[in-house]
Amino acid sequence: MKTAIRLTLIAAALSLTSTAFASDPAKWPTKPVQVIVPAGAGGDTDFNARTMARYFTEITGKPMVITNINGGGGTIAMAQVKNGAPDGSILLFGHTGQLIVNEVSGLVDYSFEQGFDVACIPAVDKGIVLVSGKESGLKTVTEVVEKAKAAPNTVVYGTELGGYSHLQGLMFQRRAGIELKMVDTGSASDKITSLLGGRIALSSITYGAVQDYVKTGDLNAVAQYSAEPNPLLGDIKTFKEQGVKFDMEKPYIIAFPKGTSPIIIKKMADVMKQITEKPDYAKALEQSFKQPVTYYGTEEAIKLLTQIRTEFMEYKDLLHQSDKK
Repeated sequence: MKTAIRLTLIAAALSLTSTAFASDPAKWPTKPVQVIVPAGAGGDTDFNARTMARYFTEITGKPMVITNINGGGGTIAMAQVKNGAPDGSILLFGHTGQLIVNEVSGLVDYSFEQGFDVACIPAVDKGIVLVSGKESGLKTVTEVVEKAKAAPNTVVYGTELGGYSHLQGLMFQRRAGIELKMVDTGSASDKITSLLGGRIALSSITYGAVQDYVKTGDLNAVAQYSAEPNPLLGDIKTFKEQGVKFDMEKPYIIAFPKGTSPIIIKKMADVMKQITEKPDYAKALEQSFKQPVTYYGTEEAIKLLTQIRTEFMEYKDLLHQSDKK
């Protein structure tokens, strides 16, 4: 009887020890990590998440399981992570469109810091360009501004109302002193179709998705949104170089449920830093989306995102008014 009790106690102690080890933040990751991507497969966000996951496994020995969740402008995916267990088993790989613009537009009622613990900015999309359709005849920012000033609210800008590209359009027109006609077009592929069909004149799209059409002359790359010229985009000029003081890069964000251990946050940030130092990783970003390697650690990331949120909030009322039209 005593032997049986002793064995039971030993088994219980071993079980508790095992559980403690499994939940020990210093040992993270001890199992596959679910990565929620608030976008469909094949786009720039999905590409960046899957590229990260491949090297994460190489470094840690543990896989990342990518789950794409569309709908609600990313709010469904955000809710799944926000309400997830803060144990390092789940994270969000999104960008400022979901974690900041959704708050600005009123799709969520919390800030990125209230809903999540940010680990880092693993990359920044510096390949977004203002694109025009061939039929529009618009090839430069100057031509866009002149046409829009001559006939306000007639140059059609295709976007997803309430989304990131919508805010890009609103910020551009305010900085340029013009008024564009905003229409709800849909996803990047829908925008491209509408541009090719002449149904819209302008849209904002990652260059990697339109580069083939630009090369054939079916679409024109009017300007790049980067603060400084991205050499990977060739001779495409920035807005600033064309006389409009405006830039709007798109940082990607790795975020965990609120309450996740700072140890796990740091370990994820450190692993991502290692990934960005791999030449093959840099090559993959450059070849696919003309994206140079960029990385911000936890403190730098939160500081930058706070600055972006403050800037975007200036357009809150304008974004809401446009949504109601």
